[in-house]
Amino acid sequence: MKKIRLGKTELMVTKPALGCLPLQRCDREYAVRLIRAAYDAGINFYDTANAYTDSESKLGEAFEGIRQNVIIATKSMCRDKEGVLAHLQNSLKMLKTDYIDLFQFHNVPEVPSLEDENGAFAGALEAKKRGYIRHIGVTSHRVDIAEACIETGNFETLQFPFSYISSDRDLALAEKCKQADMGFIAMKGLAGGLLTNTRACHAFMEQYDNVVPIWGMQKLEELEDWIKLSEQEVRLDDELRQRIEEDKKMLEGSFCRSCGYCMPCPAGIYIRDCARMNMLLRRSPWKQYFTPEWREKMKKIEDCLHCGQCKKKCPYGLDTPALLKFMLDDYNQFYEEHKNEL
Repeated sequence: MKKIRLGKTELMVTKPALGCLPLQRCDREYAVRLIRAAYDAGINFYDTANAYTDSESKLGEAFEGIRQNVIIATKSMCRDKEGVLAHLQNSLKMLKTDYIDLFQFHNVPEVPSLEDENGAFAGALEAKKRGYIRHIGVTSHRVDIAEACIETGNFETLQFPFSYISSDRDLALAEKCKQADMGFIAMKGLAGGLLTNTRACHAFMEQYDNVVPIWGMQKLEELEDWIKLSEQEVRLDDELRQRIEEDKKMLEGSFCRSCGYCMPCPAGIYIRDCARMNMLLRRSPWKQYFTPEWREKMKKIEDCLHCGQCKKKCPYGLDTPALLKFMLDDYNQFYEEHKNEL
């Protein structure tokens, strides 16, 4: 399987790699089976986080006895030294390892300071000194913060949402990282599940020789699909370019990426999918979204407190309450137009 150099870390990671957030939705036995299948297929790079519930422990179980053969990246949202060190101790325990290849500051709202002796960066440097971690990176959902992180020269890698519907400014981050000799890790290559043509997504990533996509997988069938595409060395052709242009026309701009940073909602609204319901209805089998459970989830939008918490937390600057109201109105209209088909 193809490997690329992850910037100045000098780590040689496989392209593709495995994004491990979805593992928390798998039962333990199946998750371990999926991870080992990825390993057996040649994937050597696995990205997880302290915040992904039991994802780290599932990786730890899967890699027991072969830890030295894989490259593991994890993350912490703590913004202070002691919190980072505590998170790292927990990660080491969950992963059943005595070191982490790449530690990342998770979804930073501002550039972590190298000068703050009690800050998160101080914690990472202390962990590196103790041998707990080997390299330091950063993840963000805001392009201005990502650009500022690159400019500091303090980080070895950047992880950022990156797909063929990303803005030109977002796409430019790949070249900026290349010039700075930073590894670039592409998350959300399927735009939160809204891009469904895996051939087009794979071919798009193949244009960038310094970008490693971490595809989120929770089914063996998904893994098999990505492995097959990698083996076939699929490249962009006229048909795929046309599909990309069609998707860009429909999806470019402001839409919910389903990152989940707005949750939990104090009113109990399931924002992550409700805020992009119009696209889910039109880009996937729609009848599944009109079960009694889903109708209740959408009706919950009426309970919005207009507290503004979700709007403040959104890394993409979306007016989430207004977006939710639009989605509910569209959902009800869609139901009226299609109820005879249910």
